[in-house]
Amino acid sequence: MSEGPKNLIFAADLGGTHLRAATVDERGTIHFRSKQNTPQGTDPNQIVTAVVNAVGEYKNESGATDGLKAISLVVPGTVNVDAGTVVKAPNLPCLDGFPLASALTSELGLPAILENDANAAAVGEMWQGAARGCRTIICVTLGTGVGGGIILDGELWRGVDGAAAEIGHMCVDPFGGVACTCGSRGCLEVFASATAIVRMTREASPRYPDSVLHNARALTAQTIFEAGLGGDELGLQVFRRMGVYLGIGLANLINILNPEMIVIGGGVVNGWDLFEKHMLQQVEERAFPLLAARVRIERAKCGDDAGLLGAARLAIANP
Repeated sequence: MSEGPKNLIFAADLGGTHLRAATVDERGTIHFRSKQNTPQGTDPNQIVTAVVNAVGEYKNESGATDGLKAISLVVPGTVNVDAGTVVKAPNLPCLDGFPLASALTSELGLPAILENDANAAAVGEMWQGAARGCRTIICVTLGTGVGGGIILDGELWRGVDGAAAEIGHMCVDPFGGVACTCGSRGCLEVFASATAIVRMTREASPRYPDSVLHNARALTAQTIFEAGLGGDELGLQVFRRMGVYLGIGLANLINILNPEMIVIGGGVVNGWDLFEKHMLQQVEERAFPLLAARVRIERAKCGDDAGLLGAARLAIANP
């Protein structure tokens, strides 16, 4: 049997629904992938076991007994990177306060690090994606919620408590009254997430009695986007509104941080052709002209691999 590649990082992306894993080398090449359902119980050790099983799956499939250099896990929540603990994971509350890194090291005998999922996605896009060659970027992830990652002069900005770049909770409509799960109102997340697109469609549907969306078997961001592509006025209106609020948020970020690039990823980016014009119009109207002319706003290129690649890159850079 031929010897497998050495110095691989076992990267795992712990989502609320799925645990995705991959082995990644120092060039950013992915050698192995796996996907399983995320354990939904109240015992955090179930998640440890799931990661250990994924490592075992890799070893069985590749025939490799060594070659792994470290474990790098990204989590949808606030992480204390230095301590290797999850501070708060709203979709996986069993992990709150849990020393996940040391638990993985204990089981696998390998160094383990943790990172927030949106931060890791930003690192992945700068390493292998849309922002290659850039050093100051903002990554905005439009999914079930809205996440963010900020890299300043090549360094990931985590903030003093590890909770920086909560871009989804920037207020873009203080008097609109739409409540956010964070406890505030008018957050970007209530206008630019997949959840928001569905809510806004339901709210606006009585004004569009001829919309094809009234007959949709399942109302999702994707079906709304597809309706808009077909010329449905309700779908077009919802993505126009979403683009306006996203553009307001991006203009604020541009004025504060003066980035080289803003990378926009996540499932909602599928609607790019419907919201891009409205987003860019707000940036043009609200950001300082010099800064707006400098920044590039682009779609992410790494897709679902952004977090895995970022996790690997962080482990490579911090041996």
